[in-house]
Amino acid sequence: MWLSDVRLILADRIIDNGALRIENGVITEIVESAGQPSGFTMFPGFIDMHGDMIELELEPRPKVDFPMDVAVGHLDARLAAAGVTTAYAGVSFSRTAVDGERRSFEHTSAIIRALKDSIHGLRVDHRIHARFDMTYTDAIAALEGLLVAGAVDLVSVMDHTPGQGQYRNIEKLISYRVRGGASEAEARARLRAQIENAVPAEDMLDNLQNVSRLCKAHGVAMASHDDDTVQKANLMADIGAVISEFPVTMEAAQAAKDRGLMIAMGAPNAMRGKSYSGNLSARDAHAAGLLHILAADYHPAAILPAIRALTPQDPDGLVGAVRLASKNPAEALGLADRGEIATGKRADLAIVDAADRVVQTYGGGKIIFSNGSGPETAEQSAIAAVA
Repeated sequence: MWLSDVRLILADRIIDNGALRIENGVITEIVESAGQPSGFTMFPGFIDMHGDMIELELEPRPKVDFPMDVAVGHLDARLAAAGVTTAYAGVSFSRTAVDGERRSFEHTSAIIRALKDSIHGLRVDHRIHARFDMTYTDAIAALEGLLVAGAVDLVSVMDHTPGQGQYRNIEKLISYRVRGGASEAEARARLRAQIENAVPAEDMLDNLQNVSRLCKAHGVAMASHDDDTVQKANLMADIGAVISEFPVTMEAAQAAKDRGLMIAMGAPNAMRGKSYSGNLSARDAHAAGLLHILAADYHPAAILPAIRALTPQDPDGLVGAVRLASKNPAEALGLADRGEIATGKRADLAIVDAADRVVQTYGGGKIIFSNGSGPETAEQSAIAAVA
């Protein structure tokens, strides 16, 4: 099969009017086309290393549980329609779960195992991103069991103790919880309890070292989360993190990059131009050369607008901005078979119309989303290559 007369966004250049051949789900040839441009642009399929959407799909309202197949099916459709072809579903182990059960290691382990059993045969290539609270000593054994079972593909470590990290600004955290339905008195009482019950630093360090050991033993990449100081960024590099997710300050992001970590930030942040929690702007990080990966975070449809928002300031323009959601995460996560439009790579493609809408998505050479429009397919004989 050929897809022809489209603008091709390669990893190092743009072909204004080109065509590519797909055989057995792999791109086997790329040529320039002498035909009439169709007006469609072909991007590599987006790779989302951090999407928190599955937890909301499973519990769309507090204490309202949805079946796994319904939740996964809806998320799969949303991702495909946003041009995402590989997605890491973020599921959290949290010692400070609101009701003492959800995000507990029993609850989260059950979700991960059920999720792993539910993602085969769907449109998008789904993987599991276990978000591990570094204060949660009791959950380490559960995480080890999941890694042994091959149920986890990426681990990130986080500390959501108020007063540091993502929640350095305590008043903003209280406001956020009030918007979520808590009274101000409840929010302040819970915050005081979290601070009073904070885990000692030496225990957290032991936990980090144990998680790092497990990740290395099972060949799973580890990411840090919400680094807010140079010291924390250096610590995460020391224990083996390869990605710094959502650094809170420019100083922490710079330190992480200096230590060789790839910096990931949220596409909604880049699209909007600011963090919802008042932390580091993805646009500012990108302008400073401190952004390597765009993640859906909580909204996959933000990836394409985020790419557009970053294109004017990227040293490589659109090509460089597209790498943030394709080639760069593929490299960070060891996905050597995908991440760019190139011969020998999986035919994971997102096709966009002149109005910047995803109209078709291909996963492994098969259409996994279509709105009824898109470029025509053709036989080889119909393609006129420009020498």
